[in-house]
Amino acid sequence: MPEVSPVSRVAELADAAVAAFATDGPLARALEGFEPRAGQIEMAEAVAGALAGRSVLLAEAGTGTGKTLAYLVPAILSRQRVLVSTGTKNLQEQIFFKDLPVLRDALGVPFKATCMKGRGNYLCLHRFDAFRESPAIRSLDETLNLRTLERWAEHTETGDRAEVEDLPEDLPFWNEIAATTENCLGAECPRYADCFVVRMRQRAAESDVVIVNHHLLCADAAVRQSTFGEVIPRCANAIVDEAHQLEDVATQYFGLSVSNYRLDELARDVERAFAVHAKGDAEYRNQIAASSRRIREHGRQFFSALHMVRFEWTTAKAVESKARVKASDLARVAEDGAALVSALEALEADVALTKDASEDIHAVGRRATEIKDDLRFLLKANDPGFVFFLETRGRGVFLRASPIDVSSTIRQLLLERMDSTVLTSATLTVDGSFEYVRGRLGVGRATELKLDSEFDYRRQSILYLPKRIPDPRQADFAAAAAREIIGILKATSGRAFVLFTSYANLREVHRLAAIELEYPILVQGTAPRSALLRDFKATPHAVLLATSSFWQGVDVVGDALSCVIIDKLPFASPGDPITAARVEAITARGGSAFGEYQIPLAILTLKQGLGRLLRHRQDRGVLAVLDPRLKTMGYGRRFLASLPPAPVTSDIADVTRFFTPGAPLGASPDAQA
Repeated sequence: MPEVSPVSRVAELADAAVAAFATDGPLARALEGFEPRAGQIEMAEAVAGALAGRSVLLAEAGTGTGKTLAYLVPAILSRQRVLVSTGTKNLQEQIFFKDLPVLRDALGVPFKATCMKGRGNYLCLHRFDAFRESPAIRSLDETLNLRTLERWAEHTETGDRAEVEDLPEDLPFWNEIAATTENCLGAECPRYADCFVVRMRQRAAESDVVIVNHHLLCADAAVRQSTFGEVIPRCANAIVDEAHQLEDVATQYFGLSVSNYRLDELARDVERAFAVHAKGDAEYRNQIAASSRRIREHGRQFFSALHMVRFEWTTAKAVESKARVKASDLARVAEDGAALVSALEALEADVALTKDASEDIHAVGRRATEIKDDLRFLLKANDPGFVFFLETRGRGVFLRASPIDVSSTIRQLLLERMDSTVLTSATLTVDGSFEYVRGRLGVGRATELKLDSEFDYRRQSILYLPKRIPDPRQADFAAAAAREIIGILKATSGRAFVLFTSYANLREVHRLAAIELEYPILVQGTAPRSALLRDFKATPHAVLLATSSFWQGVDVVGDALSCVIIDKLPFASPGDPITAARVEAITARGGSAFGEYQIPLAILTLKQGLGRLLRHRQDRGVLAVLDPRLKTMGYGRRFLASLPPAPVTSDIADVTRFFTPGAPLGASPDAQA
């Protein structure tokens, strides 16, 4: 039989994908209310071309395109193994539990699929056994949660903690029983045959569609050289949804970090591993306990010394604080750092001298070596490819090094490993061009596809820009913004997300709005993100005040969300160590960091925030951006050009009129198309 040419292969798959979306096609028969969308069909055809033609596709699919089905249909029809990476676990679950079952029935193509999450989501049976047998004193809540886990562990097929709905998100001892890379014993584990991560990987190796998230994708690539770390099986084709998030996630996972938490966990596991080995040798147990105690003590001393060094913190009262450090800063804590390195070396020696050591003991020895090597790298702080900084979160103190540029890493570990790659999102272009994302993600030769939103913004929305408001850099901006926000919310009867770029503005607006408004106000930080979103959907006229984590990946369909307000243009803080280092790197090569990096990044973030409003063709609502720089600064034109094509007004009466049945849009003289 003659070999099918690449051109024929592309045409065949493209035709099959297009046919699936036809008016009388399989999707129309399987999905109630299905309507063919031109953009969806065009994207499905382009994805088919990339998969069959072994090429790279950059696809910006505006809201309402239906991009998930547009890439899943050709992926299934290709009969190849395809890796799908999403931005969130929620989107993973939507694809696995909702979209794929429908497509399996509709397309009539048999395929296997596996949903893979990060290792920390899964129970480690070996560590769970050890934890249950440990003599630790537990609170009543811990005891009840442990019993719940014991009952669940007896019948679960996946070991995914998400199955246990009653389990607290912040369960204190979960890290002690999770199947993380650091704790993995690999094939030497006594529960290896029952391991949930091993089973998951085996299912994935037999699957046609493997669904991961960006965190697992990058974490897996970062530990691929490790004996036991790799989880994702080899895939020749990748589809990266929400690709605009990939740079940030890669920056996190291709860096290094040593923290007081990491040291405390090591010391705890040392004591646990050696307690079993040295049951009858009190002197040896005391020696190991002393070694563990030295790690804890020198760790506390080292991180306390770091705190004593005078750093310039980005925000004095921030929940999360970061401060850049240089070699000269770390030289002042070199003695304490050296003492901690020596304590880790002593533990390495203890492990090496232990006769008939168990695999648990060898594992803590390997971890001590990894921490020691990371700490030495961090203390030198002399690699020009990294930015070094100190971060505090609650009681945690982290000394970190993050890569300044991850484009070559993404290219080598993702793009060059794949026969074909599709990178897609609702927000990939700036000024109508993919140039920014190409540079940040290391994309070379690629096909480009830009699809406008399927929503009619001229009919479904209105954009409110205040007539007069202070510059956000002035002290009276927060109070003025609060007055504008209160006026907008009265006109919309609540039903709004108010998205902030700082906690300081959020707190000030909350203080004033709580006095003026009768609507229920939900505030980020008062409850878990999922609980806030659930309560917002269930509470009539609710208002949610939130910062960065609600700017993307949040869907509220219908009247519950009828307004999105953004206080100011979301420029990354110049005090953030990674942002500052990237600005310096661009400036050093003669580029314009503001024009090439800071503005494009802020535009994509703004587009994501405003994209929360319309999630369905029947949705209607108000977009509001309070930052006057949209009108007063030259670069404001770049932002305005990126906003949805909604009628624009500076009259609050138009916002009220928008929700009045039968009233024409843009009725005020201030409104413009």
